[in-house]
Amino acid sequence: MDIVLKYFPDLTEKQIEQLSQLQELYTDWNEKINVISRKDTDHFYERHVLHAMSIAKVMKFQPGTKVLDIGTGGGFPGVPLAILFPDTHFHLVDSIGKKITVVKDVAKKLKLSNIEAQQVRAETLVRRYDFVVSRAVTRFTNFFPWVKGKFKKEDFNEFPNGIFLLKGGDVDEEMEERNVGYVTYHLKDYFKEEFFDTKKVVYVPWEGKR
Repeated sequence: MDIVLKYFPDLTEKQIEQLSQLQELYTDWNEKINVISRKDTDHFYERHVLHAMSIAKVMKFQPGTKVLDIGTGGGFPGVPLAILFPDTHFHLVDSIGKKITVVKDVAKKLKLSNIEAQQVRAETLVRRYDFVVSRAVTRFTNFFPWVKGKFKKEDFNEFPNGIFLLKGGDVDEEMEERNVGYVTYHLKDYFKEEFFDTKKVVYVPWEGKR
């Protein structure tokens, strides 16, 4: 938890308490099903929690914002972001039922009433959102059709409605497979740890593609 407090020193007592419980909850679940990589369990707060929260270094979601987390797995980046933004609604979806079982359990135990978890394929959803977030689910060219028609027309956040992707390595080649505008934020500008040297947040505004 120290690494989270180092970069997010203004957390409330409730947020600190919720974040502090995450490791135990995920360790327990990991013994039953493979939720997170075994090699990452020793670096849980750095590689999962802080990595998820890095989106908040780029943008703060306004109260009332609706966010869709596609391919959430066990709840990343959605769960840490939901703790960070309690007045934002997060819809966490994954096609694998047992992963969603984990998300529902974590949300219930932490009393995260701003999380809705659902086993569903993203492309079948008909609701509209302000933002979509995702962590390394698939190449952007495959991801792109899943989010078509998913965005609200009205913007009320600092950024226009769009996508925030957590990516690693060389993102330009991947992003340029689709003719979209995007902005890359290098996480080494925000975090000193070596893990973040190659990690990025990629923002894709959805203007004109609705």
